[in-house]
Amino acid sequence: MNITMRKKARENLFKLIFELIFSNFQPNSKSFSLLCSSDFPNEDIEYIKEVYYGVIDKNKELSLIIEKHAQGFNLDRIYKTDLAALLLSTYEIMFLKDIPINVSIAEAINLVKIYSTEKSSAYVNGILSSINKELTNKS
Repeated sequence: MNITMRKKARENLFKLIFELIFSNFQPNSKSFSLLCSSDFPNEDIEYIKEVYYGVIDKNKELSLIIEKHAQGFNLDRIYKTDLAALLLSTYEIMFLKDIPINVSIAEAINLVKIYSTEKSSAYVNGILSSINKELTNKS
């Protein structure tokens, strides 16, 4: 796996999930085809498809667990860029066992460092660490 291509695939997936937040989780085939280009290796295209449609399918479950760990913040109060990163990483943590949890969390933090506020990385890290702790204790 080419790490640089996977980072780009994850960044494009983050953008697609950000768009989903504003479209009531209705897929946009035009955006999807633009950001899931044939420039990516097949495994990255499959990764984008799985997570994109997985986030759509599991939206309510993901939202509940994020809200539970957001400590007093309902989803409407979370910056949408932070929420997109949280949805992406939470999906990976819960459903993609081939991606190390620390990688998923670190990548979410990197995305919010680029696209969100100065304090977002600590906020996102705290929520994802709490989610990871809960899920680890359940298994």
